[in-house]
Amino acid sequence: MSGITLADWLRAQDDAALVALLRARPDLATPPPADMSVLATRVGTRASIARACEDLDTFTLAVLEALVVEGADAAPVALPTKLLGPDVKPRPLKQAVARLRSLALAWGDDDALSVPPVTREAFGSYPGGLGRGTGQTYDLSGITEGEQRVLQKLAAGPPIGDTKDASRVVPLEKAETPVQRLLARGLLLRRDPGTVELPREIGVALRGDRPLGPIQVTEPKPKTTALQQTSVDATGGGEALELVRHVENLIASWSAEPAPVLRTGGLGVRELRKVVKDLDVDERRAALLIELVVGADLAANTEATEPEWVPTTKADVWLAATTEVRWATLAHAWLDLPRLPALIGRRDEKDRLFNPLADEIRRAQAPRDRRWVLETLTAFPKGTAIANPADLAALLGWRAPRRGGRQRDELVRWTVEEGTAVGVLALGAITSAGRVLLDEGPGHAAKALGDALPAPLDHVLVQADLTVVAPGRLEPELADELALVANVESAGSATVYRVSEATVRRALDAGRTAEELQEMFKLRSRTPVPQSLTYLIDDAARRHGRLRGGAAGSFLRCDDPVLISEVLAHPEAGRLELRRIAPTVLVSPLPLADVLDGLRSAGFAPAAEGPDGQVLDLRPGGRRTTPRQRSARKPASPAVPADERLGELVRLVRAGDRAAATPRGERVAVPSNLGAGPSATLSLLQQAARARRKVLVGFVDSHGTAAQRVIEPHVVGGGVLEGYDHSYGEVLRFPLHRVTSAALVDED
Repeated sequence: MSGITLADWLRAQDDAALVALLRARPDLATPPPADMSVLATRVGTRASIARACEDLDTFTLAVLEALVVEGADAAPVALPTKLLGPDVKPRPLKQAVARLRSLALAWGDDDALSVPPVTREAFGSYPGGLGRGTGQTYDLSGITEGEQRVLQKLAAGPPIGDTKDASRVVPLEKAETPVQRLLARGLLLRRDPGTVELPREIGVALRGDRPLGPIQVTEPKPKTTALQQTSVDATGGGEALELVRHVENLIASWSAEPAPVLRTGGLGVRELRKVVKDLDVDERRAALLIELVVGADLAANTEATEPEWVPTTKADVWLAATTEVRWATLAHAWLDLPRLPALIGRRDEKDRLFNPLADEIRRAQAPRDRRWVLETLTAFPKGTAIANPADLAALLGWRAPRRGGRQRDELVRWTVEEGTAVGVLALGAITSAGRVLLDEGPGHAAKALGDALPAPLDHVLVQADLTVVAPGRLEPELADELALVANVESAGSATVYRVSEATVRRALDAGRTAEELQEMFKLRSRTPVPQSLTYLIDDAARRHGRLRGGAAGSFLRCDDPVLISEVLAHPEAGRLELRRIAPTVLVSPLPLADVLDGLRSAGFAPAAEGPDGQVLDLRPGGRRTTPRQRSARKPASPAVPADERLGELVRLVRAGDRAAATPRGERVAVPSNLGAGPSATLSLLQQAARARRKVLVGFVDSHGTAAQRVIEPHVVGGGVLEGYDHSYGEVLRFPLHRVTSAALVDED
């Protein structure tokens, strides 16, 4: 049966269908194809077909496999209804074929369907577990029980078997084993002296009325629960607040004591356990928090001689932002994180431990798979929860069985767990803020979270046991003051703080006075302030500051108090901010090198000394360089251009088709702008402009792609060719240096 070629079938499609094809398979548009023949070749490449198959559901993939089994990669075939079995009805079959046509994975009418030749490779050596077809009819009557067992085993797949009985071919009367008898009867094919193959026709016959096995035509229905969206948002908001609090504490911890970077990169087990202890969380959450902080660029590797994980300057900006903005930054970082934090703590096939921030857990497809799971949840009505991640994994497994690899089901579960910890999911459903994050980005998501959270409170409840209860989210100013004077004892919908002598002293160290602390508790507490808290603050304030310390950048000492007095009386002492703290000691907040240079310019001869009293050499060392910046991550998949750009690309492809089919007369080529090519081309174009004749122009566009257009030249000169394209009714301008060839179009 003869059929239409893929290139001709593409030419017959309307522009909307071609735009939809390029949108669904963006790799076909890069670089722009010159004509339909180039597009058809690109459609049939192995990598492009494998990528397109990742987006096919289980049933559509089964239909494509059935077409390959029928031999549609070699010659057109009819709809494979027999192979798919009696459970497959005409309507879903036609819908699946329409889906394949929209992706150019199949083309032609229902009685003459074709698929690209390399499609067979997408299903392995034996599509459907069946062998090669021979086009013959086989008679299975009269075979023995042993022969039947051999045939049934090969029919179940794979259709090949290793056997010594194929080492030589014997006639039926001399055959001694079932394999030899089957070979003699032609019911088995001999591939080589040690291998036999079962023909496809026999395998189909032995499998009964479902040759490809049971096929699930429709997607499984997960068990769902209807919840109030407000309950989902409230729960998710609580998790968002907890996430922000933990990240604040992690930044504070690494600010005080940065974590060293392993020699192989990443963070060590000991540092991970320290984070677990400091933040009072389990290892899985600690690993996620570490990945988020670095993924959001709130901390980074210093890449110094002894590298450490240290908060960046962006952390200060983040800490100054509102709670909603801080959450949106972290949630967006998690959504686009090209890593799998859930692998941390596991071991690879070589029994090596996956550490936080190590390169081994980088996965380029992680953001795409994460969005895939979340977008599936957004398709359900608001407030719909899927309590069991296994149900969600089964649904996604049917919709795209080739996506996610061997860890697909685990990826779904990990995404649900991490999404819940981040506050994008709650109670098995997606939050309103999470939905907005996916559709509109972090800016709008921050506002959505703010709308979901209750209004900040301006009061607390002070208890007699020196605990302070915050019955909800506090105003930022009150939260900062309370965090200064008390420690968090337990967090949740109501946060419990504890005031102690150490925390009061911390507030006094920050510049607060006892009167200010007393006033804050008096004004902000809805319960009477206990006398024990008043006594604690007053007692701590009485003893605070009796012993004082200060910072000094350098000191000067001399056994002669007269020389010290002379230095202090010199005008340069004021600029150097020198201050006497003992008869023979001066201190300054400036670095020692600056102090010594200033004294030398004033006529003194000071020397630098180290902690051991020995003279130091303060001459500057060699030059330093900044760490090399890491290259930007490349997207895991090609970006999808806008429909307007795709529409223009389709027009150019059609123009290339017309140009290829245009009859040509006198022709001039420009061989790398050498010889007489440019002048001859200019002469030919000017001749066509005078005679009002059409010209087939070959040129290189701004993307470096070769193309052709048929135009009627109007202006030729000044380095520009301007002409009219009758096919599209538009005026085109070409820089003459981009023109590679020109040919007069033969008139009919």
